[in-house]
Amino acid sequence: MSRLGFALRAERRRFDQLDWPLVVTMLFIVGVGLLNLYSAIHGTKHAAKFDQQLMFVTMGVVLFGLVAAIDYHLWIRLAWWGIGGVLLLLIVVALMGTRSEAKGSSRWLMVGGYGIQPSEFAKLAIIIALARVSEQLGNTTPQRYAYIALAMAPVGFIAIQPDLGTASICALVATSVGLLVLRDIRPILLIWLPLLIVAPFKWDSLHRYQQNRIMVFLDPSLDPHGIGWQLRQSKLGIGSGQLVGKGYLEGTQNRFDFLPEHWTDFPFAVWAEEWGFLGSAGLVLAFALLVYWCLSLAFRARDKGGAIICVGVAALVFWHAIINIAMVIGMAPVVGVTLPFISYGGSSLLTFFIALGLAASVGLRKHG
Repeated sequence: MSRLGFALRAERRRFDQLDWPLVVTMLFIVGVGLLNLYSAIHGTKHAAKFDQQLMFVTMGVVLFGLVAAIDYHLWIRLAWWGIGGVLLLLIVVALMGTRSEAKGSSRWLMVGGYGIQPSEFAKLAIIIALARVSEQLGNTTPQRYAYIALAMAPVGFIAIQPDLGTASICALVATSVGLLVLRDIRPILLIWLPLLIVAPFKWDSLHRYQQNRIMVFLDPSLDPHGIGWQLRQSKLGIGSGQLVGKGYLEGTQNRFDFLPEHWTDFPFAVWAEEWGFLGSAGLVLAFALLVYWCLSLAFRARDKGGAIICVGVAALVFWHAIINIAMVIGMAPVVGVTLPFISYGGSSLLTFFIALGLAASVGLRKHG
């Protein structure tokens, strides 16, 4: 048999090893996201966002396939270049990024008419860099902490944008991975405890809208027609869905535009109103399956770097889903964290496709 024949057979065997439950679960959630987005913006001035999201999904599926096909060890070798590139983009955002007049934040770069959010891709760079750090744990302790600090450098730049939601996600993902990488949790406690102690004294440094979000979280009855409007409408929509929901395209909070920006931060409220408790539980179960399959791949990975990538991806999906749903039902402050594959937005969507592609790449090479 020719060399080409052997190569084709090898690729066929690798394709057969693709973790199909991971792919099917991912595509199921993507389908839910498209259905939900169509309902959320149907008949509104934002209807064009559906076509844009469809384009991002197409790009994401292609990126998933490409990333899965490439050996993940290549990304680990390029980890520091990735961190460097993300830091450069974050600096460019700080200097030239599109600024939100309402929030006073600068998070996007405009490219070809579309806004790109580099902080979304920073999450991937951090996961890969921590996988690289795990390969260098044989060095001295100061060197080890220096590597970890370098891997976490984007978090500081993201926090000063300010984008505390994304910065928190990066920190939580890194902490989740750190529990695997480090042999004891004292370094993690040394980072988190001072932050938790200092946080209350930084109240005056927060923007007004950030203070309002925390105040509404602590007192949901506060100003129901003003700063508490969005959360109140979200909870009304979820509660009115009851057991089986009002039916597709029949959500009143959605149709009459009572719930602001429900296609980005609050899509779960749209889904819960139209599909009820059973539909909401089904979506939560799908996310749980996605996290489970990523952790399953981590246990089956052939090396520590691959395991860390899978744990990082599982943590990324978990924290995004749990924080988004918690803030939509009033159990966490509104911090602008997207719901994976459901919220509208190209940067977020492509980040999750690439992340799952990395996990799939680890799965394809678990036998060498």
